Amino acid sequence: MGENPRIAVLTGAGISAESGLRTFRDGDGLWEEHRVEDVATPGAFQRDPELVLRFYNERRAQVREAQPNAAHRALAELEQRAQVEIITQNIDDLHERAGSTRVLHLHGEILKARSVRDERQLFELGERDIALGDLAPDGGQLRPHVVWFGEAVPALEQAVPRVAQADLVFVVGTSLQVYPANSLVQFARPEARLVVVDPHAPAVDHPRLTVVREAASTGLPKAIAAALD
Repeated sequence: MGENPRIAVLTGAGISAESGLRTFRDGDGLWEEHRVEDVATPGAFQRDPELVLRFYNERRAQVREAQPNAAHRALAELEQRAQVEIITQNIDDLHERAGSTRVLHLHGEILKARSVRDERQLFELGERDIALGDLAPDGGQLRPHVVWFGEAVPALEQAVPRVAQADLVFVVGTSLQVYPANSLVQFARPEARLVVVDPHAPAVDHPRLTVVREAASTGLPKAIAAALD
Protein backbone atom coordinates (compact mmCIF):
# COMPACT_ATOMS: atom_id res chain seq x y z
CA MET A 1 0.00 0.00 0.00
CA GLY A 2 1.34 3.42 -0.96
CA GLU A 3 2.02 6.43 1.18
CA ASN A 4 -0.92 8.22 2.84
CA PRO A 5 -3.56 5.61 1.89
CA ARG A 6 -7.26 6.35 2.16
CA ILE A 7 -8.82 4.26 4.92
CA ALA A 8 -12.51 3.97 5.84
CA VAL A 9 -13.31 2.50 9.24
CA LEU A 10 -16.79 1.21 10.11
CA THR A 11 -17.16 0.85 13.87
CA GLY A 12 -19.98 -0.71 15.87
CA ALA A 13 -21.10 -1.49 19.38
CA GLY A 14 -18.22 -3.84 20.10
CA ILE A 15 -15.63 -1.06 20.25
CA SER A 16 -17.67 0.97 22.77
CA ALA A 17 -18.57 -2.11 24.81
CA GLU A 18 -14.90 -2.46 25.74
CA SER A 19 -15.16 0.97 27.35
CA GLY A 20 -18.07 -0.23 29.45
CA LEU A 21 -20.99 1.00 27.34
CA ARG A 22 -23.66 -1.66 26.98
CA THR A 23 -25.93 -2.02 23.98
CA PHE A 24 -29.33 -3.55 23.39
CA ARG A 25 -27.65 -6.49 21.67
CA ASP A 26 -26.42 -7.84 25.01
CA GLY A 27 -28.05 -11.24 24.66
CA ASP A 28 -31.57 -10.74 25.97
CA GLY A 29 -32.74 -7.91 23.72
CA LEU A 30 -32.87 -5.47 26.64
CA TRP A 31 -30.95 -2.23 26.81
CA GLU A 32 -30.05 -1.44 30.42
CA GLU A 33 -33.07 -3.51 31.57
CA HIS A 34 -35.50 -1.75 29.22
CA ARG A 35 -37.18 -3.08 26.13
CA VAL A 36 -35.91 -1.21 23.10
CA GLU A 37 -39.51 -0.57 22.04
CA ASP A 38 -40.05 1.36 25.29
CA VAL A 39 -37.08 3.73 25.07
CA ALA A 40 -35.71 3.92 21.53
CA THR A 41 -38.61 4.48 19.14
CA PRO A 42 -40.66 7.54 18.14
CA GLY A 43 -43.73 5.82 19.59
CA ALA A 44 -42.02 5.41 22.95
CA PHE A 45 -41.26 9.13 23.05
CA GLN A 46 -44.89 9.95 22.28
CA ARG A 47 -46.19 7.57 24.95
CA ASP A 48 -43.80 8.41 27.77
CA PRO A 49 -41.37 11.22 26.95
CA GLU A 50 -40.19 11.51 30.55
CA LEU A 51 -39.09 7.86 30.61
CA VAL A 52 -37.24 8.22 27.30
CA LEU A 53 -35.51 11.44 28.34
CA ARG A 54 -34.51 9.93 31.69
CA PHE A 55 -33.18 6.83 29.94
CA TYR A 56 -30.96 8.89 27.63
CA ASN A 57 -29.86 11.16 30.46
CA GLU A 58 -28.58 8.03 32.24
CA ARG A 59 -26.86 6.80 29.07
CA ARG A 60 -25.30 10.24 28.63
CA ALA A 61 -23.88 10.08 32.15
CA GLN A 62 -22.33 6.73 31.32
CA VAL A 63 -20.76 8.13 28.16
CA ARG A 64 -19.23 11.01 30.11
CA GLU A 65 -17.70 8.54 32.56
CA ALA A 66 -16.40 6.13 29.90
CA GLN A 67 -12.89 6.44 28.51
CA PRO A 68 -11.52 5.63 25.04
CA ASN A 69 -9.81 2.26 24.84
CA ALA A 70 -6.83 0.98 22.86
CA ALA A 71 -8.89 0.55 19.70
CA HIS A 72 -10.06 4.17 19.73
CA ARG A 73 -6.50 5.35 20.34
CA ALA A 74 -5.13 3.15 17.55
CA LEU A 75 -7.51 4.77 15.06
CA ALA A 76 -6.56 8.26 16.22
CA GLU A 77 -2.86 7.44 15.83
CA LEU A 78 -3.55 6.02 12.38
CA GLU A 79 -4.24 9.57 11.16
CA GLN A 80 -0.49 10.18 11.28
CA ARG A 81 -0.02 7.58 8.54
CA ALA A 82 -3.19 7.69 6.46
CA GLN A 83 -6.29 9.60 5.45
CA VAL A 84 -8.79 8.13 7.89
CA GLU A 85 -12.57 8.43 7.71
CA ILE A 86 -14.45 6.86 10.62
CA ILE A 87 -18.07 5.90 10.10
CA THR A 88 -19.55 4.82 13.40
CA GLN A 89 -22.86 3.36 14.50
CA ASN A 90 -22.07 4.52 18.04
CA ILE A 91 -23.65 7.60 19.60
CA ASP A 92 -20.82 8.27 22.08
CA ASP A 93 -17.88 10.64 21.59
CA LEU A 94 -15.08 8.19 22.38
CA HIS A 95 -13.54 8.41 18.90
CA GLU A 96 -13.31 12.18 19.17
CA ARG A 97 -11.91 12.09 22.69
CA ALA A 98 -9.25 9.64 21.55
CA GLY A 99 -8.16 12.19 18.95
CA SER A 100 -9.86 11.17 15.70
CA THR A 101 -10.76 14.24 13.65
CA ARG A 102 -13.05 12.88 10.91
CA VAL A 103 -15.94 10.97 12.43
CA LEU A 104 -19.37 10.46 10.87
CA HIS A 105 -22.05 9.31 13.32
CA LEU A 106 -24.66 7.26 11.48
CA HIS A 107 -27.01 7.08 14.45
CA GLY A 108 -26.49 10.54 15.90
CA GLU A 109 -24.69 11.83 18.98
CA ILE A 110 -26.03 11.49 22.50
CA LEU A 111 -24.20 14.61 23.71
CA LYS A 112 -26.30 16.73 21.37
CA ALA A 113 -30.00 17.61 21.36
CA ARG A 114 -32.36 18.65 18.61
CA SER A 115 -35.81 20.14 18.24
CA VAL A 116 -38.72 17.78 17.59
CA ARG A 117 -39.86 20.31 15.00
CA ASP A 118 -36.63 20.55 13.02
CA GLU A 119 -33.94 17.84 13.10
CA ARG A 120 -31.44 20.29 11.57
CA GLN A 121 -31.42 22.39 14.76
CA LEU A 122 -28.65 20.83 16.85
CA PHE A 123 -27.52 21.92 20.30
CA GLU A 124 -24.41 20.91 22.23
CA LEU A 125 -25.47 19.73 25.69
CA GLY A 126 -22.11 20.02 27.41
CA GLU A 127 -22.72 18.81 30.96
CA ARG A 128 -26.48 19.37 30.78
CA ASP A 129 -29.25 16.84 30.34
CA ILE A 130 -32.69 17.16 28.75
CA ALA A 131 -35.90 17.54 30.77
CA LEU A 132 -39.50 17.61 29.66
CA GLY A 133 -40.24 21.27 28.97
CA ASP A 134 -36.76 22.11 27.69
CA LEU A 135 -37.51 23.87 24.42
CA ALA A 136 -35.51 24.79 21.34
CA PRO A 137 -35.72 28.38 20.02
CA ASP A 138 -38.46 27.26 17.62
CA GLY A 139 -40.62 26.19 20.56
CA GLY A 140 -40.17 22.46 19.98
CA GLN A 141 -39.34 20.06 22.80
CA LEU A 142 -35.69 19.06 22.85
CA ARG A 143 -34.94 15.37 22.26
CA PRO A 144 -31.71 13.40 22.03
CA HIS A 145 -29.94 13.73 18.69
CA VAL A 146 -30.06 10.00 18.07
CA VAL A 147 -31.67 7.88 15.38
CA TRP A 148 -34.42 5.77 16.90
CA PHE A 149 -35.69 2.51 15.47
CA GLY A 150 -38.12 3.31 12.68
CA GLU A 151 -36.39 6.59 11.76
CA ALA A 152 -34.34 7.26 8.65
CA VAL A 153 -30.52 7.23 8.74
CA PRO A 154 -29.71 10.33 6.66
CA ALA A 155 -25.94 10.10 7.26
CA LEU A 156 -25.81 6.92 5.17
CA GLU A 157 -25.65 9.08 2.05
CA GLN A 158 -22.47 10.72 3.37
CA ALA A 159 -20.98 7.36 4.31
CA VAL A 160 -21.16 5.80 0.85
CA PRO A 161 -18.52 7.98 -0.88
CA ARG A 162 -16.16 7.63 2.09
CA VAL A 163 -16.21 3.88 1.62
CA ALA A 164 -16.15 4.04 -2.17
CA GLN A 165 -12.95 6.13 -2.19
CA ALA A 166 -11.01 3.97 0.28
CA ASP A 167 -7.98 1.83 -0.48
CA LEU A 168 -8.57 -0.12 2.73
CA VAL A 169 -11.75 -0.69 4.73
CA PHE A 170 -11.74 -1.78 8.39
CA VAL A 171 -14.92 -3.14 9.97
CA VAL A 172 -14.47 -3.06 13.76
CA GLY A 173 -16.76 -4.19 16.56
CA THR A 174 -19.52 -5.27 14.22
CA SER A 175 -19.80 -8.10 11.74
CA LEU A 176 -20.60 -8.18 8.06
CA GLN A 177 -23.95 -9.68 9.04
CA VAL A 178 -25.11 -6.48 10.74
CA TYR A 179 -26.71 -3.49 9.00
CA PRO A 180 -25.42 -0.98 7.96
CA ALA A 181 -21.89 -2.38 7.80
CA ASN A 182 -23.01 -5.17 5.49
CA SER A 183 -24.55 -2.70 3.06
CA LEU A 184 -21.77 -0.12 3.13
CA VAL A 185 -18.95 -2.53 2.29
CA GLN A 186 -20.72 -3.28 -0.97
CA PHE A 187 -19.65 0.17 -2.13
CA ALA A 188 -15.93 -0.55 -1.67
CA ARG A 189 -13.84 -0.52 -4.84
CA PRO A 190 -13.06 -3.96 -6.31
CA GLU A 191 -9.36 -3.51 -5.55
CA ALA A 192 -9.86 -2.25 -1.97
CA ARG A 193 -8.75 -4.50 0.88
CA LEU A 194 -11.22 -5.37 3.63
CA VAL A 195 -10.30 -6.22 7.23
CA VAL A 196 -12.92 -7.33 9.77
CA VAL A 197 -12.02 -7.18 13.47
CA ASP A 198 -14.74 -8.81 15.54
CA PRO A 199 -14.77 -11.90 17.78
CA HIS A 200 -18.04 -13.00 16.17
CA ALA A 201 -17.09 -12.37 12.55
CA PRO A 202 -18.35 -15.07 10.18
CA ALA A 203 -16.00 -17.23 8.18
CA VAL A 204 -15.74 -15.75 4.69
CA ASP A 205 -13.41 -17.00 1.98
CA HIS A 206 -12.38 -14.03 -0.13
CA PRO A 207 -8.92 -13.09 -1.46
CA ARG A 208 -9.14 -9.44 -0.37
CA LEU A 209 -10.71 -10.11 3.02
CA THR A 210 -8.85 -10.61 6.30
CA VAL A 211 -10.78 -11.63 9.42
CA VAL A 212 -9.35 -11.03 12.90
CA ARG A 213 -11.53 -12.77 15.47
CA GLU A 214 -10.50 -10.71 18.48
CA ALA A 215 -11.87 -7.90 20.55
CA ALA A 216 -11.23 -4.49 19.04
CA SER A 217 -8.77 -3.31 21.69
CA THR A 218 -6.34 -6.15 20.97
CA GLY A 219 -7.20 -7.12 17.40
CA LEU A 220 -7.30 -3.69 15.77
CA PRO A 221 -3.73 -2.59 16.59
CA LYS A 222 -2.50 -5.93 15.19
CA ALA A 223 -4.64 -5.57 12.09
CA ILE A 224 -3.41 -2.03 11.44
CA ALA A 225 0.22 -3.12 11.79
CA ALA A 226 -0.30 -6.07 9.45
CA ALA A 227 -2.07 -3.98 6.82
CA LEU A 228 0.30 -1.00 6.77
CA ASP A 229 3.72 -2.33 7.74
